[in-house]
Amino acid sequence: MTTMIIGLFIVFALLSIPIAHALVLAAVSALWFADKVPMHLAIEQMLSQTQSFPLIAIPFFMLTGALMVSGKLGTSLVNLLTMIIGRVHGGPAQVGVLSSTIFGGVSGSAVADASAIGSMLIPWLKKLGYPAPFAAGTLAAAATIDILIPPSIPMIVYALVSGASIGALFVAGILPGLLMCAGFMLVCYVQGRRRNFPRDTTPFVWSEFWVQLMQAGPALAMPVLIIIFLRFGIATPTEVSVMSTLYALVVSYFVYSDLTIEKMRHAAIEAGISTGVVLLIIMASSTVGWIVTYEQIPAEFTKYAQETLKEPWLIILSMNLIMLATAMFIDLPAAVLLLTPMFVPLAASVGMDPIQLGIMMIINLSIGLYHPPIGTTLFITSSIAKVRIGDVVIELIPFYAVALCILVGYAYFPWLTIH
Repeated sequence: MTTMIIGLFIVFALLSIPIAHALVLAAVSALWFADKVPMHLAIEQMLSQTQSFPLIAIPFFMLTGALMVSGKLGTSLVNLLTMIIGRVHGGPAQVGVLSSTIFGGVSGSAVADASAIGSMLIPWLKKLGYPAPFAAGTLAAAATIDILIPPSIPMIVYALVSGASIGALFVAGILPGLLMCAGFMLVCYVQGRRRNFPRDTTPFVWSEFWVQLMQAGPALAMPVLIIIFLRFGIATPTEVSVMSTLYALVVSYFVYSDLTIEKMRHAAIEAGISTGVVLLIIMASSTVGWIVTYEQIPAEFTKYAQETLKEPWLIILSMNLIMLATAMFIDLPAAVLLLTPMFVPLAASVGMDPIQLGIMMIINLSIGLYHPPIGTTLFITSSIAKVRIGDVVIELIPFYAVALCILVGYAYFPWLTIH
């Protein structure tokens, strides 16, 4: 059945059927042709996977991001960061990287970040004189920092399948997110200096700086509050997600004064659609994962890897290569759900902690978001910049190098995974 699922999934994906629907069709078709287990068990599996209390955090974090990312917050944040680093080499591009890092503590969605920040900053960077492909590439790569900085929707999905602590994953994601931010900013600085990119020349005014700092302060405080509440056990991730939504409502109404019925309606619809997409992928992937487990593929895969590769470093390398290849063709949530049952026992066999595996997997799959042929953030920013994908990919080469270096660190040095 597993072989049939893989073959049918590839066919359905090549026919441009959405990933979630392709997974369901492949799983149901395999069950029907094989006739080994009752069909209704697949439906029960799909529904049971959504009956998880931690999943409630997803729509609330989505709603928080929709409320906070729009409106005056984005403008205030960009203005503040521009005043701080806009005058250094590659400074305006570094503003994009820092903005994405901070928004990562608000939305937890790389796609939302690429759309919101990209729409705001790419036209501005082009107006300053930055090459459109470089602007698109910077924002496509930077948007993926969102899924490392807590709250992170993919981390919640990984925790659901692996049984790992969501709080521990959120804490462990801080350092790689900051390292990715620093690495991408370094790329912007080097490229800005080497290619003499323009810099911001607006005179620095302290009074304006304090105004912008006060305006952006609530957004800067949110990720800090989330980490404090989780790290010290004040609240569970689900409770934190509800509190973050209430925080966003209060800040939007009292600080930014831009909370309207229409904005709440738009945010609710956006969060509902995004949550629906994630849950549909979870339901579809759960059936495939159940069939794979039923046929004992994870156990057989672990046994094969141990007997064939033997050395732990080779097993870890093979896992990374499989993840990178998968990320190029499958959406991130679906890839997490499909690969986690396979790799959790294999990682345990070489002494890898589930939290380390989770961070390694998220870094791996995040690269796929700005790598062709499926790269979601790559397509979003390229569309905003109105440039060819190939031109953007060339500009992304140094960003790939930074991400791969950080990936190697987290794959082979467990002490980097702080939780």
